[in-house]
Amino acid sequence: MVSKHRRQYDKDMREKFYVLNQELEQSRQLASATTEREEASQPSTSKHKHTSFTQTLDTSCSRLSARVEYFEGSASASTEHQVLPVCDPQSFNDLDFNIMDGAHENYLEDTNIEPTHENYLEDTNIEPTRKRKRTAGDYPLASWLPKRDAFILEMLRLEGRGDFISQATCHGTYGCSLPAEFRCEDCFGTELYCQSCTVDRHHEHPLHRIKHWKDSFFHDVTLKSLGLRIQLGHPTQERCYNPAACQDFVVLHVNGIHEVSLDFCGCETAQSPTTQLLRIRWFPATVLEPKTAATFKLLRHFHILSFESKVSAFEYWQTLTRLTHNRGVVIVKDRYDALLRMIREWRNITLLKRFGRGHDPAGTGATEQGSCAVLCPACPQPGKNLPENWESAPSEIRWLYALFLAIDANLRLARKNVSSDQMDPGLNRGWAYFVEEQQYKTFLTDVGKCPQEKSTCASHNAVNLAETKNSRGLAATGAGTVDCSRHNFKWPCGVSDLQKGEKYVNMDYLFFSTMQHMGDIVVLNISYDIACQWSTNLWQRMHQYPSMIHLCHYDNKTITFLVPKFHLPAHIEICQITYSHNLLKGMGRTDGEAPERGWANINPVATSTREMGPGSRRDTLDDHFGDFNWKKVTNMGVSLSQKLKAAVPECDQHVCDFEDFNNALEHERPEQVAEWRLAVERWESDSSQENPFVLTGKPLTQAAVQLSLSQQEADNLEHGMDDSLHEEVSRSVLISSGMEIEDQQCQLARDIELLGGHPTDLQCTKLQERGNILRRKIEQWSKVQLLYMPVVARLHASDMPTSRTHLTEEKAHEIELWLPSKIHGDATDPVHQCDATLSHYEWELCRAQAYDALDDLRRHLRLHTHLYKFKDTHIRGQRANTRASAIIDKVELNVSVAAARYRRAWSALKHLSPALSCTMWKEEFPKLENDDIRGMSQGKPGQSSGNCTLSWIWKARGIASDAPEGETVLNESLRIEWCKSRARATRWVEEVQLLQEEMRRVAAYLLWPATWWDAQADRRAGLALAEVEGIRGYAKRQAAVRRDLRDTFLTKWGAMNGTF
Repeated sequence: MVSKHRRQYDKDMREKFYVLNQELEQSRQLASATTEREEASQPSTSKHKHTSFTQTLDTSCSRLSARVEYFEGSASASTEHQVLPVCDPQSFNDLDFNIMDGAHENYLEDTNIEPTHENYLEDTNIEPTRKRKRTAGDYPLASWLPKRDAFILEMLRLEGRGDFISQATCHGTYGCSLPAEFRCEDCFGTELYCQSCTVDRHHEHPLHRIKHWKDSFFHDVTLKSLGLRIQLGHPTQERCYNPAACQDFVVLHVNGIHEVSLDFCGCETAQSPTTQLLRIRWFPATVLEPKTAATFKLLRHFHILSFESKVSAFEYWQTLTRLTHNRGVVIVKDRYDALLRMIREWRNITLLKRFGRGHDPAGTGATEQGSCAVLCPACPQPGKNLPENWESAPSEIRWLYALFLAIDANLRLARKNVSSDQMDPGLNRGWAYFVEEQQYKTFLTDVGKCPQEKSTCASHNAVNLAETKNSRGLAATGAGTVDCSRHNFKWPCGVSDLQKGEKYVNMDYLFFSTMQHMGDIVVLNISYDIACQWSTNLWQRMHQYPSMIHLCHYDNKTITFLVPKFHLPAHIEICQITYSHNLLKGMGRTDGEAPERGWANINPVATSTREMGPGSRRDTLDDHFGDFNWKKVTNMGVSLSQKLKAAVPECDQHVCDFEDFNNALEHERPEQVAEWRLAVERWESDSSQENPFVLTGKPLTQAAVQLSLSQQEADNLEHGMDDSLHEEVSRSVLISSGMEIEDQQCQLARDIELLGGHPTDLQCTKLQERGNILRRKIEQWSKVQLLYMPVVARLHASDMPTSRTHLTEEKAHEIELWLPSKIHGDATDPVHQCDATLSHYEWELCRAQAYDALDDLRRHLRLHTHLYKFKDTHIRGQRANTRASAIIDKVELNVSVAAARYRRAWSALKHLSPALSCTMWKEEFPKLENDDIRGMSQGKPGQSSGNCTLSWIWKARGIASDAPEGETVLNESLRIEWCKSRARATRWVEEVQLLQEEMRRVAAYLLWPATWWDAQADRRAGLALAEVEGIRGYAKRQAAVRRDLRDTFLTKWGAMNGTF
């Protein structure tokens, strides 16, 4: 544990370090001025920046520190790069991954971030590198423009015979004297050959495109028309003595659609036509007398292209037809339906092959549900990537082995009511991400009639309108999914169709179905947009479902339900505290919005899948989800390292900010800070304890005071005490509406002031209309005011202008309302004194108005600080900076509006206090000076970060209490701000630790499938030697892929200077 004296010593050293860095910078500037000419005469050099991270290990904890190094190298255009030192990947296994502090509850005392901060200070004082001069290579398009005509000429030259224009005879074989008239578009080079040599050269390339030089231009011809016949079942150019001819066989290839002459082998030992096609890597469209096939190359090409561009099969077919004939004069044989069928079969076979189903002696029939899903290597997978005895980990670090899941629905993945499961059955049958359809429909039939529970939180349309969702013409209104909320992986058996919106019964089945694949995980963090409602009766609903989907031993698991960060503000206040990722322990910087990011990848497919049958759609989406997961796996090395590089400095910054804030408060109120710390620690260890983020007192707001006064008047009416002088406007309504009019006057005055010197007619018209409306409101209000405050008539008479012209020039926002506070402040004559009840009403409303204004002021100041930090960190370029500055200007205007509103309320309280004998109100509402309007971490002008003081606006109580004139209760506003600041620092510390643990898990997980594939190599027996070799070769290749991925990741992470 680092003592307070040590931390103070380190802080003093940092201050000295600042001074030394400033002196060093000055000396560097002087040195650079004297050596500038010498540098100009020397060969130019450039500096290369390398950011590294170091893991510091000690007896109690493991810390990361960031460091930036600059390497000088030649600025010349060289292909050689300096090799940076990296760690041996094998050292990964020797590192201590016990990165959790032993006393995490008191991490504020135990955390020593000073080495990291010192490295940060050193990095920020490195002399900036010079920008290199721009060269012509930086503008390749500008360099190409002068050569454009030459490119066109070369393209036209290829329309002729080019370099072989003078070639009269063919040079394909020795002694050939036939005319050279044929060119291959797909072979290397542009040489021309005779018909015979062209056919001989293409026995191994039967799908090349041929051009025939005739009539002074090239004509399209086919190898079939030139006499090429393709023999299957025999080596190239060896003919079968008993061939089975097929004259009109159609082959789909990446360069077009080809009609070929094909001879199947008819020997006694010949394989079936389907097998013969597969062995030359042609995929038959049918197993019964195939006359159409697609090359493996085409199917692989479409497979990857559909993942990256989301191209549909129809668009791909149209591309093939145009590549074949783009003139519109030749009709291509329609093989679109065959292409659809081959693509679907290819997807299914590729899926089963990649998950080792061909290596299982039991065959594909033994495939288990969810076994063909790509798992998240960074999530905890028992038996695959968790350390030994992880189940018995201390409670302080158990959150490191938590599983983060997110539930969501996508209503764009709808499907029209076409076809059926009988006509279009699914091929996967629950093997990947979609649940098994027959079991799912049986479940919905049995329990799907349960009524939907209504939301008691905000008006969640996903809940309340699920029964009324329009499903006309749709077989599925969308799809629901369960994802890994930290890495955005689709989970096995975690996707299903929605029949009528986002109903609980659908989402329950998804959740419990995917939970069957989580193993023995004991800590679960479940994020859902409507988790506050969905989780309320979840376990009661589970007992009504079939036992096969029950979550076993859920009572012994720690299950936390959360709401994603983006959706949380739409919930009521208590939900925003109870289900927040930012406040709960062990969440790191998880936001729970992973499914939303995943929808951006899959939504472009929705336009084509909505027209598919049920089975085709499920298989297609399964394939896309699998590819999305696999791309996440291959990018784990980059994504985790980038997240860690971003998290380390953020962690340091937030911990430093909290320590500064905490030290300032401990100096002023040490006992309260100690109580807050104990309360937070009790709540983190036991969520049933009192939540320190919840307001225990009732907030005093202007709306609440208006309600209280109205209730008081209602009680008086029940007891026969009605002192109202107007049938519709009571005393409290008169004062509250007068204060509202006063706010509208101030708003109109501000808008007029901001109008500028040259307003448009439309702007003037709108302001004039607002002024007219406001004037009519004041006239109506003044008539009622005279009933309750007749003294106002005398005040108006004494203030009446002598000129009628002057009266008409009075602006609506300048009319004096003569509220009680104004009368007490300006009228000294006792005759002009106001009714005490009205004065009391305005007093209560002004107090609430002051609280409201302070709350708005603090909120806008926090937003102002955040926007400035975001702008400095992320915004680059004139356009982006201009927009960011405009947003900041709006926030600054809101700050000034809130400050002016507080000052109006404070002035009214000042004038009312003598009449109401209230003398202690200034302790509750200090006078707001300009220096007081500053952020929480900002000091007064001239104060440094070491001696800055907290403005009183952050210490204001802001709640109603039994003794409103004195601070007799805990300062809740300050307590909540302290708890939130601590939570921010804690979440960043957890994020760094989670990322380190996830890196360890990824490396451990990749070893598991490598070992698994090694074991698959010899599972099949009794097969031919060629088949055994292929099975073994594929297994070894898959194992090598996993090991290569692991080595690549470790090398990348090892470059972070000892982190891994």
